[in-house]
Amino acid sequence: MRISYLLAFACIGLTSLTLNADELKPNIVVIVIDDLGYMDIQPNNPESFYETPNLNKLAETGMRFTQGYAACPVCSPTRYSLMTGRHPVRAATTNYFGGHRIERFQPADFQEAMPLAEVTLAEAVQENGYQTCFIGKWHLGPDEAYYPEKQGFNLNIGGFRAGAPKSYFSPYNNPKLTNGPKGEYLSARLASEASKFIASPHDKPFLLYYCMYDVHVPLQAPQELITKYQEKAEKLGIANKQLTDDQLFGPESQYFVTTENPRTVRLVQQHATYAAMVEAMDTAVGTVMKSLDDAGLADNTLIVFTSDNGGLSTAEGQPTSNLPLRGGKGWGYEGGIRVPRIVRWPGKTKPGSTSHTPIVSTDLYPTVLEVIGAQPKPEQHIDGVSFVPSLTQSPAAKERSLFWHYPHYANQGGFPCSVIRKGNWKLLVNLENGNRELYDLSQDLSEQKNLASQQPDVSNLLYQELGNWMSDADARLLKQKEAQTEKPWQP
Repeated sequence: MRISYLLAFACIGLTSLTLNADELKPNIVVIVIDDLGYMDIQPNNPESFYETPNLNKLAETGMRFTQGYAACPVCSPTRYSLMTGRHPVRAATTNYFGGHRIERFQPADFQEAMPLAEVTLAEAVQENGYQTCFIGKWHLGPDEAYYPEKQGFNLNIGGFRAGAPKSYFSPYNNPKLTNGPKGEYLSARLASEASKFIASPHDKPFLLYYCMYDVHVPLQAPQELITKYQEKAEKLGIANKQLTDDQLFGPESQYFVTTENPRTVRLVQQHATYAAMVEAMDTAVGTVMKSLDDAGLADNTLIVFTSDNGGLSTAEGQPTSNLPLRGGKGWGYEGGIRVPRIVRWPGKTKPGSTSHTPIVSTDLYPTVLEVIGAQPKPEQHIDGVSFVPSLTQSPAAKERSLFWHYPHYANQGGFPCSVIRKGNWKLLVNLENGNRELYDLSQDLSEQKNLASQQPDVSNLLYQELGNWMSDADARLLKQKEAQTEKPWQP
């Protein structure tokens, strides 16, 4: 709600209105990027090949989380967790909707729609007097019965069943987005739509949930930006013609990986088209920030910036490198689940601050409820914990364990796994055979030294806790193929 709106009321004689500016509920802007890696933004990686000046500004005026996690290494499950505060395993929404790859075993059965029975974040803020707008990628249901309009959003621009755009240039072939002039770029168009929504009159505070299609494949960007990064790569001596394949790609080291499709991983950030897409994404973030400034809303708006999973480094062009993080999208290693997360809450969050508290995408829901002064819904956001204490630098809650469960074969070559992180310890269990990988992230962020045999007590304790959680959450597991005698691991 804007000050100008209050002045308008005063002008028409509503002198009884006595709202104090401090009593105004904050607007909420959530920006979710598709497949953006932790190391893809300059606030996390000042040496990044990609240029993100607007995210630099956001980090300088807000808080950067160094240990922000997605609930899953692929998109739809994480989007479910952001919207519900629940782990994807609870609704068996454990894979990206449409993903049914079969390799050594059959993947677990999963549900390909966010249940309508869920009380979504949008519905929760509506209950507290908020207007809601969804813009961009949805990918949480197969048809209009599950689209944003049915899940708590007053307005939906561009959100439907697809997980990727047919094209980043108009015509978009998107039933929820009218085509623009030929050559119009999708990132700029959706940013414009977000700007129009922010600038429109509001008689209520609002939630703008802006999910960019960037930087998901297809790899497409305006030619002038591609040329910029081609020239930059040549100046740095890292253009394709200046490096051998061995310098660009290396083996994804594998301890117990038995997937039938082992992959190489990109070692160098230098893909010009991907870099152009990252800059276009950053420009869109800048458009939103400027729109808030122009509308006089910036000081009363919480901005949350995040990604749905790690960067794409082992498939589909292998456009980015997540090093020193291991793996990428589709993998249970840090490169697949650790994501960029920046939060700005003016007057509450110290500008330019950093938090090292591990947080996960399920935490968005209870955080927003606390920010707007609403009652929590613990029966709904059962897996989420508010990170307001981190934002306000208050004493944090006691340490908790974080869990991941991905009983599927990703397109990116990752293997089915379940994971627990407790403190600095991280245990990964291969769901094909039960083999374990134990890492001390404080000493081995790249997850190269498996300590399972050296630290059997730690491994066993985490293994038991992970198994108990899987049982309590009714986690589904891999299945045998037909006419196959080999059985997958059972906890």
